[in-house]
Amino acid sequence: MSATTGLQDVSARAGGDASSRSLHVAIIMDGNGRWAKRRGMPRALGHRAGVNALKRTVEAAPDQGVGVLTVFGFSTENWSRPAHEVSELMGLLKAYVESDLERLDREGVRVRIIGRRTGLAPDIQEIIERAERRTASNTKFTLQVAFNYGGRADIADAARAFAEAVERGEAKAADLNEAVFESLLSTSAAPAPDVIVRTSGEQRISNFLLWECAYAELVFQDVLWPDYGPEALSAAITEYRGRDRRYGGIAADDVAVAG
Repeated sequence: MSATTGLQDVSARAGGDASSRSLHVAIIMDGNGRWAKRRGMPRALGHRAGVNALKRTVEAAPDQGVGVLTVFGFSTENWSRPAHEVSELMGLLKAYVESDLERLDREGVRVRIIGRRTGLAPDIQEIIERAERRTASNTKFTLQVAFNYGGRADIADAARAFAEAVERGEAKAADLNEAVFESLLSTSAAPAPDVIVRTSGEQRISNFLLWECAYAELVFQDVLWPDYGPEALSAAITEYRGRDRRYGGIAADDVAVAG
């Protein structure tokens, strides 16, 4: 296999040429607490301002060539925060769905919640199921909210699901490959992200999309999430499009020189 053929094969598995298709952008929405602190406000008001930033970003994404937007809403580690803050974050999901579900559905947005459902309060589970059910047939744009999600937890859950299938006699160990494993992840319905953005200036992934980020470009932006919107999203996409994605191969110019 030539270097160029190998590159094409891997690129196809990763979703093909991003210049000719819609993008999958994933965002770690960071900085709500710092935004509030700088203004002498309670952290809760920072989280509420973050919901408005999400609305602006979702509205702008389709016009910027984004077909799937995945946002990190609540991690499996967030349960360790003070109870009042956890309650606030849970309430924000409900408030966002209640206030925006009709508009999202009208505009052709499919809502999908990824992460563990176990451990969530019945009212939260009900609103998640309602949002997914109402928007299930929409195809214009997909909004994925990672809620009660952790990359390691999702990988562990997928491994457990396959092991249980083996125990039931529905699969054999030899059946396991990357494609089978990916099908068991909560993210399996969407292509892998092209770019993962983290706001607030921090430069780490924080247990987000660990399997899926294998070939994603990482963009770190020094803007607190409540200040995010169309301009910041456009800047992230522009930076991404300026990257040379090689998928473990070598750049096209280097191939030409080698030839």
